[in-house]
Amino acid sequence: MTGRLQGKAALITGAADGIGRGAARRMAAEGAGVLIVDFDERQGAQVAAELCAQGAQAAFFPCDVTDKDQVKAAVARCVDQFGGIDILVNNAYRGRGASRIEGKDDAAFADAMSMCLYAAKWSMEAAFAHMRARGWGRIINVASLNGVNAHMGTAEYNAGKEALRAYSRTAAREWARHGICVNLVCPAARSSSFRHFEQMQPQAAAATEAANPMGRIGDPEADVGGVMLFLASEDARYLTGNTLFVDGGGHINGVPWMPDLGPEN
Repeated sequence: MTGRLQGKAALITGAADGIGRGAARRMAAEGAGVLIVDFDERQGAQVAAELCAQGAQAAFFPCDVTDKDQVKAAVARCVDQFGGIDILVNNAYRGRGASRIEGKDDAAFADAMSMCLYAAKWSMEAAFAHMRARGWGRIINVASLNGVNAHMGTAEYNAGKEALRAYSRTAAREWARHGICVNLVCPAARSSSFRHFEQMQPQAAAATEAANPMGRIGDPEADVGGVMLFLASEDARYLTGNTLFVDGGGHINGVPWMPDLGPEN
């Protein structure tokens, strides 16, 4: 490790597992103080403890990112714990099962907007003043190829993630003059949600993996975490407002996404 993030403080939501955990491990290994933010208290505390045992600076903060006050408290905790907030990764999401649009009520869409858009909006706006004061900041938001390609069965998730992309690009434009870079990652990784999909629909998951140009679903730490580390570093100082497809090339021609949605009504 080269200490690329030495002296920086990172807040990562959904860091108890999957992509968030992978990003936390990569950033902590490069010297960042990392606040593990997650709804799962047991697993989140365990990740923080593992990082501390390896000599990293890490702490855990329990948080439901659909609660604005809790999100703001998480940012305040990062500032108190590490003296600031330099890097913000919005990754947390809890999904619903795939179903047709006509079977989704307003509550499903409202929940997705809270998870995908508002959670990031609240954390970004809380972190902005601290980043502006330092003249430096890195915000990495996790979007999804589901939204870009309008995959079937996840309309509320797709809409929420595309709203996040629009908001992030606008923030990138407005905040660039403060040295704050805002970028997005569309990953394909063996995250907790993919593992759940694999258990529920093994044939569809296998087809998705087989169709990937690299023939595999990415590793959260080695494949996606490395790109997030780059985006969090000084090397990304002139990169903002972009969506990076960290998916083994799956976005090039699209991937087969045909979950079993049952018979039409």
